[in-house]
Parts: sequence; structure tokens; C-alpha cells
Amino acid sequence: MTQPLRVAIAGLGTVGAGVIRLIDANGELIARRAGRPIEVVAVSARDRAKDRGVDIARFAWVDDPVALGRHEGADVVVELIGGSDGPALALARSSFAAGKSFVTANKAMIAHHGLELARAAEDADVALKFEAAVAGGVPVIKGLREGAAANEIARVYGILNGTCNFILSRMEAEGRDFADVLAEAQAKGFAEADPSFDIDGVDAAHKLSILASLAFGTSPAFGDVAITGIRHVIAADIAEAAALGYRVRLLGLAEAGAGGLFQRVHPHLVPIDHPLAHVTGATNAVVAEGNFVGRLLFQGAGAGDGPTASAVVADLIDIARGEFGPAYAMPSASLAAQPPADPGERRGRAYLRFAVVDKVGVLAEIAAAMRDAGVSIESLIQRGATGEGEVIVTIVTHEGPERCVAQALDKLTGSPSLAGRPMWMHILG
Repeated sequence: MTQPLRVAIAGLGTVGAGVIRLIDANGELIARRAGRPIEVVAVSARDRAKDRGVDIARFAWVDDPVALGRHEGADVVVELIGGSDGPALALARSSFAAGKSFVTANKAMIAHHGLELARAAEDADVALKFEAAVAGGVPVIKGLREGAAANEIARVYGILNGTCNFILSRMEAEGRDFADVLAEAQAKGFAEADPSFDIDGVDAAHKLSILASLAFGTSPAFGDVAITGIRHVIAADIAEAAALGYRVRLLGLAEAGAGGLFQRVHPHLVPIDHPLAHVTGATNAVVAEGNFVGRLLFQGAGAGDGPTASAVVADLIDIARGEFGPAYAMPSASLAAQPPADPGERRGRAYLRFAVVDKVGVLAEIAAAMRDAGVSIESLIQRGATGEGEVIVTIVTHEGPERCVAQALDKLTGSPSLAGRPMWMHILG
């Protein structure tokens, strides 16, 4: 009989327990597809006595998760601890030092240390796999690394955070404000008690930097991602976007060109006829545009024990088959280091929303700032007063350099006419 692939798992939260359940439930099918059985042999977590709904007494218990990397009975280590540094990174390093393949769902660690780990895996002639790090059970990494490998990718973009998409689509459906829907998302477990990692766009930025490296063959550059979350989106933005024929989505977008690598996470107005406008709830969706394959859309559950465990076990099946390959679709030495592109040179249309004092001359002041910065206005709409003596003014610009919009907003900074910070959303073109 073919020797089984022996797996050690660090971290027995919802995903770790889900991996064990999946292997238990589909073990025979997995063995047929992998060409040999896949067996969990050792585990590590913070609390040995915790009831996780799976029997862990049959596995070797290791108190120190980093020691799993040196466990003699394991061929591959699965890291589900989380965190960009600390025990997760130490475990990755110890696994490669011991000549073991490594599977992780840890997007933060891959975003910050992926290049180092890819080199270590290549030096040890083992696999580094991280399908579960982006979009949960959606096979977008495999799609870019393998399915679209023959294509030059023009850009990759999408909805990369289910929490934000749940909030925005619920605001859209029910006309509610951000804080109200965020509280609901927390109550339902879609958002953490401290949701800043999600709603401020950091989670999506981690995922975007991974996708950009795979799509363009560039060195991972999380530090170059420009990040704006959805914390300041209000119900009036959602309603105004709908009236204009758009829906608001938090998008991560990356492009590589002669001017460098552009990476940004930012709220966008998405045309109603675009597929991403119809992605609702805690769902992820990624679009990649290849020069021969055309537009590819990957969509599905971006989190949860089942989808994420499915991606982890899919990586284990690849390793069981001996399908290693470089982590970023090409050897790490071939990854190009590109400088960050200047966002001011990008051309596009913008949606701008101002909360202003209800007095004569405010519209003229805003229009003058736009004129002086060279921004061409397509439409300007003023809505009625709120009960606090403020009105909402929205502007949609014609296509032009982003630098001009930034200059116009700078001119208005500190104006007593503005009752709050302006909201700038890009219009997906």
C-alpha cells in the first residue's frame, strides 16, 4: 500500500477542526484523488482540554507549536495559528529547516514574509502552499498560478473581504447606516469585536499583495498597498450611488505597467452591469484579466470552517501527488522588484461627497476648488438639509488625473464650510 501523507496541524480553531472533520468525512475520496491516504498524526493548540467537536485523542499532542516543524512522524505541517510573526512564522521556518512541506491559511504572514518563505521552501526542495490565504474556498491562487499561467495579466481586482461586503450590501438593501450594520455583523460573527483589521481594509490589502505577486510575477510588496476602508461610508453614499447606476463595494485592485506596480484597496462605485455589483453578503469575488483568456471571475465563500478547510486539504492533495511547484508560479529569483506606481498619474472618474454648512456660497467654493485644480465636473447634486443645518453635496467628475482631485480636496482642507471630511470613491472603469 502507498505510504500515507502524514500531517501535523498547528491551531485547532474552527478551520483546524474543520480540516480534521473534512479528512474524516471524505478520507476515501481524498485518498483516491491524492493517490494515497492523507492522515493527521499530530496537533498543537493552546488548550488541550477544549471540546472542538472532533476527537483529537488519537493524535500526538505537542505543547509547543513550533516543535511541530521538527515532529519526526509528520511529512507536512499545516499552520492555522494566524499572525504575521510570532509562533506562526517560527513554525514555518522550523518546518523548512526540517525539510517538511508547509501549508497555511495565514494571509498576513504570506503578505509580510512570503518571499523569504518561498526561498526557504525552494532551498529545502519542499512545498509552500497557501490557497486558503485568499478568498477561503475559492481556488483563485491555483487559478492564477496554474490555470492562467500562460497569460499576461493586465490587472487583478475584486471583493476580498466578506465582512465589508456584508456590511455594504446590507446597507444597500435596507438603507441603514454603517454603525448599525456593523453591530449586526458583530452579533452574527461576521465581524470581530475589534473590526478595524477588516473595515479599515488591512485584511483585503494582505490578500491583494499576494494576488498581485502571483498575477504579475513581482516581489510581494504589501507595504506599497494604498489602503482606505469603509469606516466613513454613509447611507447617503449608498443611495446616491444607486441613483447614479452604481453599487458601492470595497475593492482591491492591482496593475503592473511601465510606471511600476499599482496596488490599492479603496471603496469604489461599481457599475450595476458589472458582475461585482451583484456579489452580496459575506462573499468574495476576484476578477483577473488575461491577454488570451479574457476576463476570469472567481467567486464563492471567502471564509468559514468548511470553505477554508477545503482549500487547505486541496493543498495537501497536491503535496500528496508530488505537485510542488514554486509558491509564486515562478522561482523566487525570477520575481521582479517593481517600484510603486504614482497614483496621481492614474486617470479615472471620481465620486466625491461633502457634508457642508447650509449657507450661501458653499457650492461656489467647492466648484472653484475643482476648477483651480483642473477637475472637470460631470454632475453636482445638493440634497436637502439634515436637521443639523448641514446638506450633502455630491460630485461626479469626468475622467482625469487623480492628482487633480487630490489637489482640489487639499484646497478645501480646513474650510469652515465643510462639516466633515470629504468622501472620495473611485468609479470602476
